[in-house]
Amino acid sequence: MEDRNGTGQAEAETREKTWIKQELREMETDENNPIEDRKELVEDLFEKAEAYAKTSFEIYKLKTANKMAEVVASLVARLVVILFLSFFFLMINIGLAIWLGESLGKVYYGFFIVSGLYAIIAVSLYVFRDPIIKNPIINSIISQVLK
Repeated sequence: MEDRNGTGQAEAETREKTWIKQELREMETDENNPIEDRKELVEDLFEKAEAYAKTSFEIYKLKTANKMAEVVASLVARLVVILFLSFFFLMINIGLAIWLGESLGKVYYGFFIVSGLYAIIAVSLYVFRDPIIKNPIINSIISQVLK
């Protein structure tokens, strides 16, 4: 009996394989082949996905370039203002030093006093550089980038 079941099973598998081959041949010759249609749809889908990815990448590059240009323009504008303010304060400090020096009797005393004030300010800024200088700059750049 086992022989018959084994033989019967082999015959069923052979018939099934034959039927599958026959169906595949019919699909290949059929003009309205759903597999070919699906293949075209999948190819079209991949083309569109590729185009979408390229477009998305280009948009990302343009947005990044725009943000970087905004940050650089903002920094350059601030540097120009800082440059002019520096010249202004330089002239004010020279005038203050001369005025203090004349008040104290010797001009160089005024320059020493103004220099001492700037030394105290420099040490204070160095000690408190993170909350006074570093954090505001970081926050400014981040706000410009995320704008």
